Amino acid sequence: MFRVVIPARFASSRLPGKVLLPLAGRPMIQWVHERALAANPTEVIIATDDARIAAAAARFGAAVAMTATTHPSGTDRIAQTALERGWGDADIVVNVQADEPLLPSALIGQVARLLEAYPAADLATLATAIGSLEEFLDPNVVKVVTDEEGRALYFSRAPVPWDRDGAAARPPQMSFTGARQHIGIYAYRVAALHRLTALSPSPLERRERLEQLRALEHGFQIQVGEAAEAPGPDVNTPEDLLRVARLMGA
Repeated sequence: MFRVVIPARFASSRLPGKVLLPLAGRPMIQWVHERALAANPTEVIIATDDARIAAAAARFGAAVAMTATTHPSGTDRIAQTALERGWGDADIVVNVQADEPLLPSALIGQVARLLEAYPAADLATLATAIGSLEEFLDPNVVKVVTDEEGRALYFSRAPVPWDRDGAAARPPQMSFTGARQHIGIYAYRVAALHRLTALSPSPLERRERLEQLRALEHGFQIQVGEAAEAPGPDVNTPEDLLRVARLMGA
């Protein structure tokens, strides 16, 4: 069994209040909440420090955990929620991003089962094949490299793995065979969640702006699975919102 926590904040530099913006007649976060419920977890909680989000969540019947305003990340909101609710160290909690209204519910259950299947792992996450050179070279598309057992070796915004011979071609680096895109959904064991959030941001994390590198730099094992379904797009800009609305037929 597992729980889902949806950390949600109002502030967003590119699209303020995005989790409350309407999509097909409902706030975005309601669609995310419904996707999480469809994965059949023990419970789904929206963790926020904003009264507007809490009020909206209450209107559609979601459980809400109010968290501190000082948290630097959604992971910290989840850790506070786990601590205050007394969840056990071995319990599994899945972090579902509040700006992914098209996230397949199957991926939520998949990442939880992945962590259950690997007792030595501290975290689990998912990846999918990169399908174009544009994606491979895009710094907004996070790449992941794993070992033969599916354990994460590195995450990067850079195009990895880099084809040394391809770099010398003209035009350079046309091959992206074997490259994988990281999907930003995580399952944590609660003990690992508390250990992770007690640590300061690490050098690689600060450089790449990727929180999962803190876990790798401190020796956490992150198990990576191949996503059972392609994820839908997340929402970071007004253009993203229009794109998702069109996909939802709104």
